[in-house]
Amino acid sequence: MKATLLAIHVVLAIILIGPLTAAASLFPRYARQAAADGEDPAGPYAVLVALHRISTGYAVAGLAVPVFGIATASAMGVLGDYWIWISLALVFVAAGLLTWAIVPIQRRIMELLQSGGTDRVPALAPRLGMVTGTFGLIWVIIVILMIVRPGSTTGV
Repeated sequence: MKATLLAIHVVLAIILIGPLTAAASLFPRYARQAAADGEDPAGPYAVLVALHRISTGYAVAGLAVPVFGIATASAMGVLGDYWIWISLALVFVAAGLLTWAIVPIQRRIMELLQSGGTDRVPALAPRLGMVTGTFGLIWVIIVILMIVRPGSTTGV
């Protein structure tokens, strides 16, 4: 059972969190390009729409990753270990960044592009880039914690 839960947790993390992080990270680049090119349905704006859909859709589906992570930690008897709690805290920070910063800024940029406020997009894109970079870094730290597992007996 432990191996099955762990496999599901890792596969979900790869399939859901990876594309979510990539889509969120690519959004600022295409936002700057869309602001420079204007709203072209076949161009960068269409890419923004797709990246935003990935960001929101995978965010909801990505809730399964910590759920299976908690189930796996419980089955392995490590739910009380501090590295699990640090990882969970970081997951909540990442979820907060996604919910209250990344997705709202993406929506704002898309609204500005639709309403012709392209002059304000270049100011938002670097901020979004910083937040998405932090989001990605949080996931790197979580992966490192999952591999190193302080106090584990794997010898790593």
